[in-house]
Amino acid sequence: MSDPALLLGIDVGTQSARVGVCDTRGRVLASARQPYTTTYPKPGWAEQEPMDWWTGICKATRDCLHKGGIDGRRIEGISFDATSSTVLMTDSRGRPLGPAILWMDQRAAAEVREISKTGHPVLKYSGGQDSVEWMMPKALWLRKHQPELYRRAFRVIEATDWIAYMLSGEWTISRCNATCKWNYASVDGGWQEDLFSALGAKDLLSKWPKKVEPLGRRIGALNSEAAEAMGLPSGIPVGEGGIDAHVGLLGLNVLESLKMGLITGSSNVMFVLADQPVFSPSLWGPYPEPILPGKWLLEGGQTSSGSIINWLMDNILAAAGQAGRKKDDLLAGLEEEIQTVPIGAEGLVMLDYWQGNRTPRRDPHAKGIFFGLTLGHDYRHLLRSAYEGIAFGTRHILETMRTVGLNIKKAVAGGGGTRSRIWLQLTADVCDLPISIPKYAEACCLLGSAICAACGAQIFGSLAEAAANMVSEERAIEPRGNAAMFDANYHTYLELYEATKSLLRARDMSGFQDVS
Repeated sequence: MSDPALLLGIDVGTQSARVGVCDTRGRVLASARQPYTTTYPKPGWAEQEPMDWWTGICKATRDCLHKGGIDGRRIEGISFDATSSTVLMTDSRGRPLGPAILWMDQRAAAEVREISKTGHPVLKYSGGQDSVEWMMPKALWLRKHQPELYRRAFRVIEATDWIAYMLSGEWTISRCNATCKWNYASVDGGWQEDLFSALGAKDLLSKWPKKVEPLGRRIGALNSEAAEAMGLPSGIPVGEGGIDAHVGLLGLNVLESLKMGLITGSSNVMFVLADQPVFSPSLWGPYPEPILPGKWLLEGGQTSSGSIINWLMDNILAAAGQAGRKKDDLLAGLEEEIQTVPIGAEGLVMLDYWQGNRTPRRDPHAKGIFFGLTLGHDYRHLLRSAYEGIAFGTRHILETMRTVGLNIKKAVAGGGGTRSRIWLQLTADVCDLPISIPKYAEACCLLGSAICAACGAQIFGSLAEAAANMVSEERAIEPRGNAAMFDANYHTYLELYEATKSLLRARDMSGFQDVS
């Protein structure tokens, strides 16, 4: 039997660029990562340097090949994913004109209101309004607040589009990104030019690539410059990539209707594919055909989840004078300790809106809260209440999906949160929901990118066929029947937002207006 084909997946996340080599049986043969930094120039802002992504991709690729002892000439396809709504401007040769505005950046709140005032029908596909994270608000912000750079820009694009160009030399837009974050609707013919006219921004269309390609479509071949930098031969087929979490759905094989995909990491994202559109102002979508033909995508998300745990760990280590100690090692021990804290963290409740709320509140002014602190609480209570608060956010989104008729019975989880000893079990308990975990769940985005690469190389005829061949279940987590024990804190969690939202909005409004 001949050896299975090898595929290269690239995952450009919030904290690092990851590269993996997978085969067509779904085995991750080797992987490597290269970290980079995020800067926060003002409250609510978040930026990264695009060249850090590319340097990370190239170094991680070389490290991955070396670690796995893999001959780059065996790679038969490449694809990629990246954080969505991470927006940058470039010149005609793809050179960035400044930092990229990261997905979590909240500066474009005024532009969201401007878009909403148009009342355009296309907004029905995004719950009635755009998110502050998305392309259109950020592009309008750049147009208004950085007019000279905007005028010079040949392209105003997302990280995915820039990576596609750097790999292949081709300017494309991923239909996954365009549909979910750019107000593109294939069922209505694509872009709605009257929306741009209503916003006085028709020039923006000229700064976007003309080709909008579906996941896995071959967009070109690895060019010689990229090949040399990555340690690969040129000419390898490049398949269109997309949003990291959405590509991760392929790596979890969550393609059946009404099964929820749960991607855990710096943020949490929940997805459901449906055969018919379901409209709700509390969810993102229904997005027409961003992943599979004929399927509508509903999405919920928590802007902050793993990033909260990361923040706590950084500060616990700093306070203990152990800032250089490896966080993963310490966290594993702390997760054992917090299981000695009773359910409900003895009355301590954490609201997980540390970078605003994505859904169902859709409020960029919301903030994180620890509520109910006493001198009897310690670091274990803080950490446990953080995990419980993140699980409460997931439950809130799940309940919102169920109220609009999405009768979800099971979740499939992937991402960095699957490493945790407590996170997914708490989520299963709080939500009273069984959770399946496939092999390589933590690498689901890499595997999803490899699935797109397999289609780009025409090894499989469809994404569904590739996912069916490359994904298998490893374990399952069952709820322990104690959901009612979390109810009191969960209802406090819901009430905290209602009790504080007007205070937070009033405090923040002047800051969000003064962003020039």
